Amino acid sequence: MPQLCKWKNNFNDQMNRQKNRIILLGASNLTLSLRLVIDLMQQRIGRASEVFAATGHGRAYGCFSEMLLRGLPGIADCGLWRQLDTSDTQPVYALLTDIGNDIMYELPPAKVLLAVEWCIKQLQRHSAQIVVTGLPMASVERLTESRYTFFRNLFYPCCRLSRVEAIDRVQAIHAGLVEMAALYRFTLIEQQPCWFGVDGIHVRFERRADYYRNVLNGFTGAGYEPESGYERVPLLFWKRRATFAYKTILGWEFICSQPSGLLLNGSKVFKY
Repeated sequence: MPQLCKWKNNFNDQMNRQKNRIILLGASNLTLSLRLVIDLMQQRIGRASEVFAATGHGRAYGCFSEMLLRGLPGIADCGLWRQLDTSDTQPVYALLTDIGNDIMYELPPAKVLLAVEWCIKQLQRHSAQIVVTGLPMASVERLTESRYTFFRNLFYPCCRLSRVEAIDRVQAIHAGLVEMAALYRFTLIEQQPCWFGVDGIHVRFERRADYYRNVLNGFTGAGYEPESGYERVPLLFWKRRATFAYKTILGWEFICSQPSGLLLNGSKVFKY
C-alpha cells in the first residue's frame, strides 16, 4: 500500500508537465495496442506526454472509411493536423503504421502514397522523429485465394479487388514507401511474416509486445532516464478513456472536444 501511494503521488506530480509529444497514426493494430504503444514509447522518450492519435478499425490514410456503421475521416484529413499546428513546440515522435487499408477501399497506390507523403511533410515541419512500418508483403503474399477472399469479404465487404490486384497494390505502395524513406530520411521498418496471424495483416496477440518493441527501436537518441523516485508499474491505465473528436454513426455526426483522454501518469490524449 505505501508503494502504491508513492506511485500515485509521483504520477500526480507529473500532471500538466508534458515532456514530449507522441503522434500515432494507424488502424486496427494500433487501436488494439494503443496503451501498450504509448507505454513502450514513454519508456524510451520519457513521460508524461501529449499523445495525438489518429486510429480506428479499418482506418485509411487517404479516404473516409466506415467499419461496423462507424465512419472516420482519412488520417490526412482529420483534425489532428490543425491541433498540431496550434500546439506549443515540444520534441515530437511520430509512428505511422497500418498503411494499406486504403487498398481495400480501392484507392489507387499513387493516392495512398500522396496521403502518407502529406502526413510526413506535416510532421517534418514540426521536426518530428518519424518511424514508419512497411506493408506486410510476405504474409499477404502467403494468403491463399480462398483465405484472401474470406478475409476481404469479412473486413471489407464492398471491396472487389482480386488477390492478384491487391498484392500488386501492396507491392507498389511498399516500393513507394522505400523511395519516400530515402527522400525524406525517416526510418522504415520492414515487416516480418512471423509477426502476423492467419489474415496476414493483424499482429498476433501474443506477439504484440515484442512486435512493438522491435518497431519502436527505430526511435533513436532519446537518452531518457527515469526521474529519481519514479517506479514503473506493469500496465499503463486510463484515468479517462479517449473519444474520437469526430465520427459518424449511421450518418449521424458526433463531435467531442480534445483532449478527451487522460492516462494515470498525466499523459493527455487527443483522439482523431
